[in-house]
Amino acid sequence: MDVSRRNFLAASAAGALAISVTPLRAAPLTSSLGRDATQYGVRPNSPDDQTIALQRAIDEAARAQLPLALPPGTYRSGMLRLSGGSQLIGVRGATKLIFTGGASLFESQGAGGIGLTGLTLDGARIKLPTRRGLVHCLQGRDLRIQDCEIAASGGSGIWLENVAGEISGNTLTGIAVTGVVSFDAQGLTVARNTIIGTNDNGIEILRTAIGDDGSIVSGNRIENIKAGPGGSGQYGNAINAFRAGNVIVSGNRISNCDYSAVRGNSASNIQITGNSISGVREVALYSEFAFEGAVIANNTVDGAAVGVSVCNFNEGGRLSVVQGNIIRNLLPKRPIGTAPDDDAGVGIYVEADTAVTGNVIEKAPSFGIVAGWGKYLRDVAITGNVIRDTFIGVGVSVADGAGSALVNNNMISGAPRGAVVGLDHARPVTPDLTAAGAARYPQVVIGSNATR
Repeated sequence: MDVSRRNFLAASAAGALAISVTPLRAAPLTSSLGRDATQYGVRPNSPDDQTIALQRAIDEAARAQLPLALPPGTYRSGMLRLSGGSQLIGVRGATKLIFTGGASLFESQGAGGIGLTGLTLDGARIKLPTRRGLVHCLQGRDLRIQDCEIAASGGSGIWLENVAGEISGNTLTGIAVTGVVSFDAQGLTVARNTIIGTNDNGIEILRTAIGDDGSIVSGNRIENIKAGPGGSGQYGNAINAFRAGNVIVSGNRISNCDYSAVRGNSASNIQITGNSISGVREVALYSEFAFEGAVIANNTVDGAAVGVSVCNFNEGGRLSVVQGNIIRNLLPKRPIGTAPDDDAGVGIYVEADTAVTGNVIEKAPSFGIVAGWGKYLRDVAITGNVIRDTFIGVGVSVADGAGSALVNNNMISGAPRGAVVGLDHARPVTPDLTAAGAARYPQVVIGSNATR
């Protein structure tokens, strides 16, 4: 081959090589975590708003079906929309998004497969519109929000509607409304989160109409829940299930709530089990209004106005088991030794189709256990409980129209007004029915209780 031809081929090869390694546009880098957000012009620790660059990065990564990795640093941003498959991954405690304004920081509608992991989301206390969360997701499957920190939201922390997925391992602090709100869940787990300092409720599991929900709320730590808007129990609850059937609330640590630790309202087949509760200022564990089926078992309550209330037979509330709970140090509203109050210092209150068994109640200034309110009493069995240091051990309605109750095999001590006493609503109207020669009521069956 002559010299000129060799020079031409060498030059051509060099040109081709140069083209192959210097494309017109460099492809975004892909790490083991996913696409690197900085390759889309996102700049950590910049004082400038990063909304446009972040949105472009989120959209491009979702189209490629790859996670988007956000390096450590702070990012100022307005509302970002998440499409199907959007997955954002940060370095826990080091990747921080600071909200600059809008309806929410993250929003999705009808998108599945969304994931937020290892992010700190700072709402900067900017007020959100009503019924909005800093993270706001509607109609989506397989949502995962994990190991994130959500702070200073000017609305709720996380707001979900018609969503299936898991909210786990997150920390929510300084929330202006409610930590986690779910409407009409399609299969939701809220687990192992820490929620400290909200103005309405800690976790709300709600439905627009009574129906099956099946959400699982477990292993959460919930503290300092205020009833900021006031009301008579709608707010100030650590966990509130409303119209939601088949909800499981288990293994949560709850303290310092203005109202209830767990409140089920018109929530059939609710299970409230194995929770540790202290320092609540109303009913600790509540199942009320139009429900059928409640299991309240193996909880500890140390400090509340009422330990457990299963009520509203007049609204259809019925069918429950209250078993194996330890309830103590209840709050009086009147001095010990005066007439008992009807809404404080009560260990357990029930009305209809209920077994109350194996509970230990200590230091209940009014009643250890109460069965019925006026005529609203039917088929209650109170057996095998230990009741200590209470004004009245067991109070049973003997008002006109009241149904039947069995009080048997309980250990009752330190009840100066009586071990078992008949009531007309909250007013004691009989002597101790366990005493020899006491008048008997055919609807109240009193067995061999041990009293002293």
